[in-house]
Parts: sequence; C-alpha cells; structure tokens
Amino acid sequence: MPSSDGSAPRPFAFGPSIYHVDVSDPDGELVDRRGMSDEDVREISDLMQALGGLRDAEQKLSEASLRYMKLNQTDMRALHFLIALENSGATATPGAIAAHLGISTASTTKLLDRLERGGHITRSPHPSDRRALAIAITPQTRRSAIETVGRQHARRFIAAARLSSDEREIVRRFLVDMTTEIALGDVPWAISEEE
Repeated sequence: MPSSDGSAPRPFAFGPSIYHVDVSDPDGELVDRRGMSDEDVREISDLMQALGGLRDAEQKLSEASLRYMKLNQTDMRALHFLIALENSGATATPGAIAAHLGISTASTTKLLDRLERGGHITRSPHPSDRRALAIAITPQTRRSAIETVGRQHARRFIAAARLSSDEREIVRRFLVDMTTEIALGDVPWAISEEE
C-alpha cells in the first residue's frame, strides 16, 4: 500500500536498524545530510546501528542484573560505587554516596536502610571522623556482583584490547565527542520542575 505522498512505504525496522538515519529521520528534519555522499550516510547509519545494538545489550544486561540481585538501579549504582571505593582503599560515607548518586540525605538514609536490611552493606564508625559512618559492601554481595554483572561488564575491556592503540584513541575521541553532543546541559525540556 503506497504512503500518503504516493511513494512506496518504507519497511518497518526492528532491532538496531531502528537507529538507521533513513528510518529515524527520513525527511532530514533532524540531521542535515546535504553535502554527504550516500556512502557517508550509510557508514554513519551503520555506526549508529552499532551504538544502538550496544545500548540495547547494556540495557538487557542491566535489567538482568537488577532481577538477579533483586535491587533497583540506584541500589546497584550505590553498590558499584562501594566496590570502586573499596578497590581504591577509600572509606565510603553516606555523604559520598549521596554526592555520587545525586540524591538527598533523606533518600540516602532510606537507600542504606534498604541495603542493610537486605544484607548488602554494613555501617560502622568511620575510622578517622567520629561524626561520620563508614559504609561497606558485604563480602557476599561483593562476590555476587563481581561474578555476575561485573564479569559481564569486564568483557568490554577484552573488546577494547583487540583494538590497536590508534584505533582506541579514535574510538575514545568519538565517544567523548558524542557524549558532549548529547549532554543535556540546560536544555529547557529536560529540566525538571524541582530543579
């Protein structure tokens, strides 16, 4: 069945192909492709599809880890932070966790209460600041996180190791540039009313 403008309908795309520029922006409303060759558009679309595939795989990994650990996204981010601090020899405090997660003191207290009830963390007096608490991940939760989601995430390092030094620098620059391009900053539609 022809589309409303009389042209043949475009087939619907599934999976990462939904990120192809001809599917996501067929009329050039978002991306100005003037001056680009068909080959450039195809190569860039292939790259966007690869990024879409990576994003989908990361999302599935995240969802699986949340189900396995029976925790929410913020809980998992807190546990990852605790592991990183422990690996660095630093002492975690509620204030550091709140700052890392970008949540209030009250929300941090609720988070720590929930994680402690679940047997994921311990609270103890801070070794050098008597006004603060030291927060530590339990050995069982640390092992569980490392052996599941941690081990799966570490495979990214293996993929990066297969690249040459020059290739890694190109990919790094591309990812930093893309991050800068899509960072929200002060985009009005993305600022919540609470801010």
